[in-house]
Amino acid sequence: MPLDKNILSAISEATTLIKKSKYVTALTGAGVSVESGIRPFRGPGGLWTEFGEPPMDGYRRFEEDPEKYWEEMLDSARVSRFGSGFQEARPNPSHYAFAKLEAMGVLRSLITQNIDNLHFEAGSVKVLEIHGNLHKLRCVVCGARFPRQNFDLSILPPKCPSCGGVVKDDVVMFGEPIPKEVLRACLEEANRSDCMIVAGTSAIVYPAAGLPVTVKEMGGTIIEINPLKSELTEICDVSIRAPSGEAMPALVEKLKNLC
Repeated sequence: MPLDKNILSAISEATTLIKKSKYVTALTGAGVSVESGIRPFRGPGGLWTEFGEPPMDGYRRFEEDPEKYWEEMLDSARVSRFGSGFQEARPNPSHYAFAKLEAMGVLRSLITQNIDNLHFEAGSVKVLEIHGNLHKLRCVVCGARFPRQNFDLSILPPKCPSCGGVVKDDVVMFGEPIPKEVLRACLEEANRSDCMIVAGTSAIVYPAAGLPVTVKEMGGTIIEINPLKSELTEICDVSIRAPSGEAMPALVEKLKNLC
């Protein structure tokens, strides 16, 4: 279906802003992954809406009894309920468009709140996963990350082969600090940015939601791609009211024609 004139006009405005910018970054949220069939956590159809939110003291519980945490993590019913959508999902046109924008030299980095690995699968390289990756594990002592596949889970809790620390899944839990190196890198990218594309996020989860605010405070521009208004809409220079899977490919094509 062709995009309507208001969306096309907003894409043209966004293209002009991007062309004028020297350091373009992106922030993506659950709305981008929804287009790949992954259910959001909150809101209509959300996993937490149906099954309830994880405990707010989840990380404290992990620290107190990591063995029990892992026993629950490996429970087949739980994995089936929460993991099947992630396992079956594949990148959608939005993921590929972001990867193309990076390959064109336009997009310097992409910060994602999503844990599904789909940006990497689509070909993006410089991706900062502020909430972790479902397909990886992480040592809570030294911060080393490992592919989840084939990691030895015969003894619980598993231990880090590098330092011997306890290993958990890489996904950041309620009550768990964002890993320092990732958070530092995200803040550095926000401070470098003079333009940030914000796609598929309601902008209510911090610290990720504060990154576009930082860009704006530094004099940069914000391009929002979201079918609905968000907490960031008021500070955005352009809001493209369309799903990311429709808007991003059109934005990339417009930029290609100007190069």
